[in-house]
Amino acid sequence: MKKIFQLGSAFVGVIVGAGFASGQEILQYFTSFGLLGTVGAVIATVLFAYLGMVIMRLGSRMRTTSHKEVIYKISGRFLGTIIDYVIIFTLFGVGVVMIAGAGSNLNQQLGLPYFVGTSIMFVLVLLIGMLNINHVVNIVGSITPFLILIVIIISIYSLVTMDGSLTALDSIAKEQPTTLPNWIVATINYVSFNIAVGASMALVMGGSEENEKTAALGGLTGGLGIGILILLSHLAIFSTIDKVQGYDMPMLQLANIISPFIGIVMAIVLFTMIFNTAASMFFSFSARFTELGTGKFKLFLLISLVVAYALSFLGFTELVSYFYPLIGYLGLVLIGVLIFTSFRMKKLERQTEKQ
Repeated sequence: MKKIFQLGSAFVGVIVGAGFASGQEILQYFTSFGLLGTVGAVIATVLFAYLGMVIMRLGSRMRTTSHKEVIYKISGRFLGTIIDYVIIFTLFGVGVVMIAGAGSNLNQQLGLPYFVGTSIMFVLVLLIGMLNINHVVNIVGSITPFLILIVIIISIYSLVTMDGSLTALDSIAKEQPTTLPNWIVATINYVSFNIAVGASMALVMGGSEENEKTAALGGLTGGLGIGILILLSHLAIFSTIDKVQGYDMPMLQLANIISPFIGIVMAIVLFTMIFNTAASMFFSFSARFTELGTGKFKLFLLISLVVAYALSFLGFTELVSYFYPLIGYLGLVLIGVLIFTSFRMKKLERQTEKQ
């Protein structure tokens, strides 16, 4: 049981990053559709639980140490190439959004110019890459439990102190801008996007567990945990939409409403999560094309960061609006392959049992 919860927690940590914690993702994917967004959050919970179970089980069965070997084996050379490049695009795209998020974080909390936050994040990721201090990223990643705790506290407080009518809040929520056409597409796109982001690491985590059942239950537990956090965050933002609308980071604004101290803590936690996500994305992206720690790796990382830094000035909210849905649509190929593989695995098991 302990191992199941460890794997589940790790899966939550992979998916629940800085973009989720800011609240901007939840606002655009769920809250902007009002009460129907709640239905979407419930469906997303089911999908995350199922796909988490499939991915971790698949990783365990194939004892994988890299997403590449699994992807090509289950989908073939043609689809495998497409999915591989979807994951590559995802790594870079999320990295760009994280640099933008650093700018929005310090701008919203401290009133600093947008470029200050983006520049600090650029230097931090580059410095860690040049010094090859990978364990720093892992240490910062341990802050995930604190992030989850703050999200839960903010959500409960918002629901308990809700003072607007559901009808009025629903009306305001539906006025929030989103590039997604309806709550059904938004729900599927959100799950697809996050699986595209987390599949690589989740497969490797599953590969570290010899017991398939334990790995599968770990993925299932983690998926349920993610879904519950999505639901709580959506309800928190929905219940206070009249107070947080217009902010790049709704959850940060909610923290400030509760207490300036909690707001500062949330801003620090968010910034470290942004750093952790950004470093992980750019390290993985650069390592896909070069060998980690070499001169070529450092040069590739520098060029990637310069391009990402320039793109980050498109703005955090705008990047979430367009980058994330695009990744979500592309990630549907990966979702389809995973679902097909899950049924294929059952068929292979039945054939083995008959022999």
